[in-house]
Amino acid sequence: MGMDSRDWGWVRMGHGDGFKGLGMGEDGTWGRIQADGTCAHLRGTGPCGGWGPAPLLPPPPPPVLEILELIQRRELEAADEQILALEAECASPGRHARDLALLHRALQAQLWAALAEAVNAARPLPLLRSVVRVLQREEAADRSPARAPAGLRPRRLRQRWHEAAARAAAERLAQAAAAGGGALGAELEALGARVLRDLSAVRAHVAPAFPAAYEAAAVYARGYHRALAERLGSAARRALGVTELYVLLEWSGGAYGREVLGNPEVGPLLQALGPPLPPETQRSLESSCISAVKVGASTSGNGGTGIPILLRAHVDRAPQISAEFGREMAQSLLGVLVTFLHSFQRKVERFLEAPNDSTPTDGTGARAMALVNCCPTFRSFTERLAQFGHPEGEELRRQAQGALDKVTRSCNQVLTQRLFEDLKPYFNKLMKRKWVTSSDAFDSIVMLITSFAQKLCPLHPEPYQVLVSEVHRRVLLAYVRPLLSGRVVCTSAKARARVAARLSDEARQLRELFSRLDSASPWLDSVVPRLRELLVLEDTAALQMEVGVLARDFPDVRREHVAAVLDARGLRSPSARHEILGVLRDVERGGPVAPVEPASPSRHRAFFAELPVPGAGRCLPFQLPRLVPMARLRRRRPRL
Repeated sequence: MGMDSRDWGWVRMGHGDGFKGLGMGEDGTWGRIQADGTCAHLRGTGPCGGWGPAPLLPPPPPPVLEILELIQRRELEAADEQILALEAECASPGRHARDLALLHRALQAQLWAALAEAVNAARPLPLLRSVVRVLQREEAADRSPARAPAGLRPRRLRQRWHEAAARAAAERLAQAAAAGGGALGAELEALGARVLRDLSAVRAHVAPAFPAAYEAAAVYARGYHRALAERLGSAARRALGVTELYVLLEWSGGAYGREVLGNPEVGPLLQALGPPLPPETQRSLESSCISAVKVGASTSGNGGTGIPILLRAHVDRAPQISAEFGREMAQSLLGVLVTFLHSFQRKVERFLEAPNDSTPTDGTGARAMALVNCCPTFRSFTERLAQFGHPEGEELRRQAQGALDKVTRSCNQVLTQRLFEDLKPYFNKLMKRKWVTSSDAFDSIVMLITSFAQKLCPLHPEPYQVLVSEVHRRVLLAYVRPLLSGRVVCTSAKARARVAARLSDEARQLRELFSRLDSASPWLDSVVPRLRELLVLEDTAALQMEVGVLARDFPDVRREHVAAVLDARGLRSPSARHEILGVLRDVERGGPVAPVEPASPSRHRAFFAELPVPGAGRCLPFQLPRLVPMARLRRRRPRL
C-alpha cells in the first residue's frame, strides 16, 4: 500500500515495514515518518516500522505537533492548555478527537512518569507542581464536558492517578523482591525497606505538592499496602518449610510492625489499612507451621534431653508472633512430649528389668542415674508448656508427670535395691533385748547409708533429693516396723525409759544424718519422737493429747498402730486404752484433732498407711491365762 508524502497516519514505531505518517514510539516519543522509511524523531532520527497501517487521516494541524513537542519537553501545563483549547475547537468526533485521545495518552504517560521519578528521587521535583495543576485543570474540565467532543469527557484523571500510583507501587515492590535473590527472608526485608523508603519520600516530597483534598499520602499508602499484601499472599501460597513459615509469620507479625508500622512518619499512613496478611491467611500459616513442627519432632528420633532442646526453640518463637499461636504451639508440643515420655518410660523399664534373684551391677546403677537425670529437664519443660493455659493442657501435663514419676521410681528401685538388701539384717536386730544396750546394729545402718550417699555424686540436685527422701522414708518405715510388730514389750517404767532413751538417741542421729544428706522430707523426723512420747507419758490426758498431735502430723495413722505402741509400753488397762484410742476413733469419724498449722507439710503425706496393721488380738491384754499356752507356741517376745 503506497502513500505519498502528504498522507499521514498514526502508527507505533519499531522495527518492521514502515509507513509514512506521524508515529508514537514504545517509549512514548513521537516522530514524523519520512517517505524513505526513516523517522524524524522529535528527539533524533532513526529507522522505524510498526504494527501496520493505522487509519489514514489528513495531516494534523500544526498545533498537534506543537503540543507533542511540549509534552516531550515536559512543559505539561502548556501542553494541557493547548489540548483543552483544541478540544474546544473540535466540532465532531473525527480526526481531531482521535488526535486528542492520543495526546491525552502521551500527556498521562508523562504525568505518571514524573510522579514515579519524584518517588524514586526522594527529593523535591519542580515538575510536580505542573503535574498537580494539570490534574486540577483536567478535573475542572470534567465538570464542564459540554465544550469537548462527545466521548472525550469525563477523563477522570484523578482516578487514573490512583490507579497509576498503585501500578507504580507494584512495580517498585517487584523490583525490590527481585533484588532479594530468591531467599524469602531477604525478599521480605527488601520489601519492608522499599515500602518505608518510598512512603517516606511520598510524605516528605510528593504529598506536599498536592492539595489536602487529594490525600496524596493516603493514595500512595493504599497502593503500597495492596501491592505488599499481594506479594505476601503469593509467598504464602508457596510450598514453605518450617523455617520459611516462621520467617513469613515473624516478618508479618513482628518486623513489619516494628520497622514499618512503628515508623513515626510512615506508620500512621498504614495502620488503618490492617495487616498485610489477612487473618485467615495468618491462621492457615500458623496451622501449617504447627503441623510441620509436630511431624518433624515426632520423627526426629532424638532421645534424652534432645526433645526439650528441639522443642524449646518453637516455644520461644511462636508466642512472639501471637499469643494464640504460642498457646496452640505449646499444646501441640505438649502432646508430642507426652507421647515421647510414654515411650521413654517403657524403654527405661525394659532396660532396668532383671531377674528377681539378681542384683543390679554398678554399670546398671550408673545407667539408672543417667536416665533419672533426664527427668528434671522433662519436668520443667512440661510445666512450661502447661503454663500457656490451653484448656486441654492439664490432662496432658498429668500424663507427662505420671510417666516421669514411673521412670523415677524404676531408677530409684534399681539404685536402692542393694542398699536395703545390705540393711535388712541390721534392721532385724533392732527392738530386741541386745539393742537396748548395744548400738552396733544401728551404727552399721548409719555407716551403710552414708557410704551409699557418697556414690550418688553423678545425680543432679533434683533427682538426688528425690532419691534421698525416698531412702529417708524407707529407712524410717524399716525402723518403726519392729516397734509396731510386738517385737518388744516393756514391763516397767524403767524399761520404758531405757527404750525411750534409745529411740530418742537414734531418732536424733537419723535426723542429723538425713539433714546432712539434704533430704527434702524433714517431716518424717517427728514420727519416732511422737511414738517415743507414747511410751514415756503416764497421764491418760497427756497420752490423748499426744495421739491427737500424732494424728495431726500423720493423718493416715490408725487405732491399730497406736494400740501396738500401747502394747509395747505394756499398757493393759482396758479403760485407759479405750480413752486413748477413742481420740483416733473420733478422728476416723471426722471429729476434731489437735490444731493443724496452715502450712503443715506432712498433712498430705502418707507414712503409716505403708506399715502393715498389727493383728487385732494385740489390742487385748495378752497376759490373760487363757492366752499363755498360745503364747508359748509363738516365739517369745523380749520383755524389758
